[in-house]
Amino acid sequence: MKIYIKNMVCNRCIMVVKSELEKFGLNTISVELGIATISENLDKEQQMLLNVNFVALGFEIIDDKKSRVVEKIKNLITDLVYFKDNDSKISLSEYIGTAIGQDYSYISNLFSLQEKNTIEHYFILQKIERVKELIVYDELNLNQIAFQLNYSSPSHLSKQFKKVTGVTPTSFKNGKEHTRQLIENL
Repeated sequence: MKIYIKNMVCNRCIMVVKSELEKFGLNTISVELGIATISENLDKEQQMLLNVNFVALGFEIIDDKKSRVVEKIKNLITDLVYFKDNDSKISLSEYIGTAIGQDYSYISNLFSLQEKNTIEHYFILQKIERVKELIVYDELNLNQIAFQLNYSSPSHLSKQFKKVTGVTPTSFKNGKEHTRQLIENL
């Protein structure tokens, strides 16, 4: 049985979900961003109890098809920004459309209706949060960050960063408080 789970955004989320499934006494076949596969079939009551445990951890079981598609889009974007160094030479729409296996205009409209935000804007917000993280780590300069996240130039990154955050990357770096958003709140 596949269980679709909202708010899984990182490898730690995978570990937490796997651990929770094991605590629940379930035989886990695989766990990846947004999907856990178990050997058992759960009835509605078991799903509800498992969901209560997940909600306490910041996750949620998704039971409708449209929400699953939206969550998959979010996970694809997170994966692209955080784990693939955004080195893809194809457009975001082609990447998502191919991965989902549906027409991009349909999934784009679905995403916008459910999230009150466009896929492109969500992608930008994810990239800006990644930029903040890399600035705080202080291991890469702005040129390297721009290259890693596939910006056309450091100037483009700086303009987009200021538009989203209201401050320049340099001001953010020199600020005493590094305010970042939780990925699941974007």
